[in-house]
Amino acid sequence: MEAGNAGDGPDEVDLALAATELPEHYLDLYKLAVEMADRISARRGVANSFFLSINTGLVAVLGAADLRWYVPVSGIAFCITWWALLKSYRELNTAKFEIIVRMEERLPERLFGEEWERLKRDSPHGGSGEEKQTRTWAGKLAGYRELGEIERIVPVVFSAIYVAELIRQGVG
Repeated sequence: MEAGNAGDGPDEVDLALAATELPEHYLDLYKLAVEMADRISARRGVANSFFLSINTGLVAVLGAADLRWYVPVSGIAFCITWWALLKSYRELNTAKFEIIVRMEERLPERLFGEEWERLKRDSPHGGSGEEKQTRTWAGKLAGYRELGEIERIVPVVFSAIYVAELIRQGVG
């Protein structure tokens, strides 16, 4: 097998050549960047669990008792904080993955970069202009959606519940 054949994966010669051309500790820095991005994702998961628990508890209490206006207002405050935190985590991870993808340009394989390209192609926002126009409504919903896009809906739904409770209290 010849080194660098099109369509073939990198062989040992390709990997050895790539490794000798990289600055010292480049792979260590790449591994560190991937690990830091993974830690940010894990922290986002913990934050989601915390805010989901708080809001689920507040909604349960609202449904079981007739409470004053400040309970749903505090729920709205939690939702705003949750949404802002999700936005911050998304921006932080976006920056980290941009760095990872840029670092992969010097590596023999682009794991994150290729994965991201495939996901974007399959997303409701991806593909060519003609493909986007011919997709059905269901097809647009069925494609890949980023986690950040989906998870930001949850605080909005909880906020709507709290607003409905405020309206109920104002009418009642």
